[in-house]
Amino acid sequence: MRDSYRRLMQQLYIGCIVLSGLGMVAITLIIPSGVFMRYVMNDPLQWPEPAAVIMMVFFSFIGGAAVFRANQQIAVEALMRAVNAPSRVAMQWGVHACMISIAAFMIVYGAHLCWLTRGNTIAEFPWLSVGIVYLPIPLGGLLTLLFIIEKIWLGEPPRDDVMYSDAPADLE
Repeated sequence: MRDSYRRLMQQLYIGCIVLSGLGMVAITLIIPSGVFMRYVMNDPLQWPEPAAVIMMVFFSFIGGAAVFRANQQIAVEALMRAVNAPSRVAMQWGVHACMISIAAFMIVYGAHLCWLTRGNTIAEFPWLSVGIVYLPIPLGGLLTLLFIIEKIWLGEPPRDDVMYSDAPADLE
């Protein structure tokens, strides 16, 4: 059971990274195309900016879950290293409690936001529900919660996990 959960979290992590990367590529292509059409072709498009904002929401919340699993979030490491081991453990449990609260908030209120805005559309994309645009909020909360459960139940991912595969190699 533990190995299956660990493998599932690794696959979810890879999925988050891939989807976030695709979102960044989309943003990188959309914005210059809008600038090109506006200033070179003198024929501005209406959709690049809202599309980039949608991709940024997607990238932020899905990528944020992966950032949490990889321990790449902003943290006060100096404080954690300055205290004794029992204090460090207590502080880590406090961090877990805060992150569970944030993830639960994202799930509950993000789902509520999706439900409330399901009938609204974006002017540039009349076929796209605003509720779908906000879906990365509860989804990111759920992914973060699953990664928190992994850290509490199984500890940090092992050094052979795929999230460490992009670490810089030693030159010597």
